[in-house]
Amino acid sequence: MTGKVTLVGSGPGGIGLMASRAQEAIAEAEVILYDQLPGNEILATLPESAEKIDCGKHGGDHTLEQDDIEALMVEKALEGKNVVRLKGGDSFLFGRGGEEMETLRAHGITVEVVPGITSAIAVPESVGIPVTHRKFASQVTIITGHEDPTKGESALDWQFLGRTRGTIVVLMGVKNLGKIAEALVGNGRDPATPVAVIERGMRPDQRVTVGPLAEIAAIARTRGVRPPAVIVIGEVVGLYDGTPVYRP
Repeated sequence: MTGKVTLVGSGPGGIGLMASRAQEAIAEAEVILYDQLPGNEILATLPESAEKIDCGKHGGDHTLEQDDIEALMVEKALEGKNVVRLKGGDSFLFGRGGEEMETLRAHGITVEVVPGITSAIAVPESVGIPVTHRKFASQVTIITGHEDPTKGESALDWQFLGRTRGTIVVLMGVKNLGKIAEALVGNGRDPATPVAVIERGMRPDQRVTVGPLAEIAAIARTRGVRPPAVIVIGEVVGLYDGTPVYRP
């Protein structure tokens, strides 16, 4: 009898921000394929009875490649196992959840999805930066920072991104921060646009680095900024004043 796979988004970190259905799915799982981004608090709660497979996926360090992860999910489900694929944030926002769902469906495997709070909104919010605000931003665009803006064929419209006056949130963008800033300024974004880089968002060791768009890459290098981090670009960053608004 074929098992099923539940794609669980654990949210931005910590049990308190994870859906109760996510906790139920984890407790019921016979096999858990997990990333590092859910954080130690959540990973420490994984049931001892479950087979646990570390998939890596932390700061570009992949213990298993995506094809290998999908093959394992299919293998375990076809053995009749109840499988959980556990990720940080939300599985369908740059989490490869859509690809995994396609693969599982192609093998006739039942898929359940448990949404998670995305770090793209929650992490800025946790430091007092709203991604939208009536005075500053009526739209928000979330992009992947994995893509090098200088490559020949880009999936991102840098001309649009340079012209927009809304908020831009970049996930997985620390490595390419300088290139992203150059592409935005080169396509019309004001070099003085405020930027916040929020490392280890919503964790006890969270750190925020701020600066103008034209200088943020140099400032981040000086401060030794490292992933995981959420980058917020736009006038809403001006609302950040260092006052804690979320208690981890």
